[in-house]
Amino acid sequence: MDTTGIKFIDDLALGEETTVLIRVDFNVPLDNGKVADDTRIKAALPTITHAIESKAKVILCSHLGRPKGEPDPKLSLEPVAARLAELIDTDTLLYDFEVVFPENIAGDDVDTLLTELNPNRQIMLLENLRFYPGEKGGDDDFAKTLAGLADFYVNDAFGAAHRKHASVYQINKFFDRHHKGAGLLIRRELEGLGRVTDRPEKPYVAIIGGAKVSDKLSVLRTLMERVDTLLIGGAMAYTFLAAQGVSVGNSLVEEDYMAEAKSILERARLHNLDLVLPLDHGVGEALDDGEADYTADEVIPDGTMGLDIGPKTREKFAEVIAEASTIFWNGPLGVFENEAFARGTMEIAKAVADSSAYSVIGGGDSAAAVVRAGVAEQINHVSTGGGASLQLVEGKPLPGIESLRPNHPFDA
Repeated sequence: MDTTGIKFIDDLALGEETTVLIRVDFNVPLDNGKVADDTRIKAALPTITHAIESKAKVILCSHLGRPKGEPDPKLSLEPVAARLAELIDTDTLLYDFEVVFPENIAGDDVDTLLTELNPNRQIMLLENLRFYPGEKGGDDDFAKTLAGLADFYVNDAFGAAHRKHASVYQINKFFDRHHKGAGLLIRRELEGLGRVTDRPEKPYVAIIGGAKVSDKLSVLRTLMERVDTLLIGGAMAYTFLAAQGVSVGNSLVEEDYMAEAKSILERARLHNLDLVLPLDHGVGEALDDGEADYTADEVIPDGTMGLDIGPKTREKFAEVIAEASTIFWNGPLGVFENEAFARGTMEIAKAVADSSAYSVIGGGDSAAAVVRAGVAEQINHVSTGGGASLQLVEGKPLPGIESLRPNHPFDA
C-alpha cells in the first residue's frame, strides 16, 4: 500500500507538555470479567511505549463488542485497563504504571484527571466508545469532542481501519497533517500485508475458509487474478461442491450464492487456475458431536454435515503449501472450536508454519488457529484485523488510513 503523505508516530513531535490520543483496537474477548486473549493489547504496546517514552500524556481509546450505542456493563473496558496495566508493568517499563480509567469520555472529571495525569507513571484509557451512538454513526461532534482531548492523534487500530467510525475516520478532520499519524502496529500491518498484495513471490497460494461464500466473494475474485493455487475449505466449500452437483447432506449451503460459486469455478477453469476443493470430510450429525466420522470421498451422507476437511484433503493441501513461495490464509477449515473437528485447521496451520514460504495470516479465526496450534511465532505476519486485512488484499482503501493523508476529501 502506498503510504505517501502519511506520517507515523515516530514522525510526530511528541514531547513534554503535549497530549496524544491513540486509537487502539482493544476489541478482545472477555471471560468472567477478565481478558481471555490479550493478543491485540500486546500488539499495541510498541506504539504505547513509544508515546510514553516521548514524555507526552497518553490517552487511549477503543471499542469493545457490539453495544447498542449505550452503556453495557458486560462490555466495559475496565478489565482491559487492568490487563494493560499488568502488561506495561511486566513487558515494557521498569517501574509500575497506572492506567487511569474515567467513567466518561469527556467532561470536567476527565479534564481534571487529564490535568493531573503524570506522564511518567500514568496513562488514561477511555470507556468503550461504542457506548455512544456518535461513534458508529460517524458523528462529527463526537469526533470533535474526542479530538479536543489531545494535541496529536495516532491511529493504531488496524482492526477498525476499514470502518468510517468517528474515532477512526471523522476525527482526522480536526488535526492537521503535522498532528496526526499512524502507529507502529499499522506500519507493521501494511508492510506485512504488502508482501502479498504488491510483490508476491510465485508460486502464490491462498487458503480461504470460513462459513460463507457471501463474505469472501470480493477477495476470492481478487485472489483469482493473483494466485497460482486457491485452496478452499471450511463451510463455504459446501456451496461450491453443491454447485458442482455433489451431495453435501445437511451441510451449510448458501443457495442464493450457488450461481456465484458456479461462476467462480468456471472462471478458474477458463484461466487454468488450480482451485482445490475438499476431497473428503470430517462429518457429524451436529456441531457439538464428540467425534468425527470421515467420508471416503467428497460426497457427504444424508443426515450428516461437513464440519472439517478429511485426511486426503489435508494431505493435498499440505503438498501444495510445501511448494509455495507466498501464502495468504484467511478463515478456518472446519469447526475448530470443537476438538473433534479441529484437526484439519490445526494440521494446515502447522504445514504453513513448516513451509519456507512468506506466510501471512489474515486475522480473525485463522489468527486464533495458529495461536492455538502453537505456531504463530513461525508465521511471517499474523494480522490483527480480519475485515481490514481482507479489504486491503482486495485492493480497497481503508478509510482509517486514507484519512490520515493531507487534504483527504472527507465525505460531505
